[in-house]
Amino acid sequence: MSSLKAFLNPCLVENKEVIVSNRFMEDGKPVPFVIKPVTQEENCYLIKKYTKKDKKGVETFNRADYVQAMTASAVIFPDLTSSELQKAYGVLGDSSLLQKMLYVGEYAELAQAVQELSGLDQDINEDIEEVKN
Repeated sequence: MSSLKAFLNPCLVENKEVIVSNRFMEDGKPVPFVIKPVTQEENCYLIKKYTKKDKKGVETFNRADYVQAMTASAVIFPDLTSSELQKAYGVLGDSSLLQKMLYVGEYAELAQAVQELSGLDQDINEDIEEVKN
C-alpha cells in the first residue's frame, strides 16, 4: 500500500502560454495568453451557476455560457478584470471582454487549450452530467 505522500505533494500542472492570434503584437512578436487549469471546485461552481430549474423541476444547462465563463476564468494574462481593458473594448465583465477581443477561431483555440490543460476531453458533456447528478 502506498503512503499519502503522493497526495500531499502532487505534481502541479504549470500555467501555459497560448498564442491564439497574431493581432496582439509587442516588439514584433505575438503576445500569448497565459492560462491556468480549472479545478473541479471551480467547475462545480460554474455548472451550478449555469444550470437552472423551472417551476416543474426540469433542469436546463446553458452550455455556451458555461464554456465562456470557464474559458475566461482560466485566463491569467491579460487581466480580463482590468477596467482599462474592458473600457477599451466597451464591455463589462471578463467573459464579455474575451468574446469581444477574439475572433471565432481564436476563441475556439483558447477554449480548447483551457479544456486540455484542465484535463477535459473534447466532449465535456459526460463530466457535466456526472456533476449535475
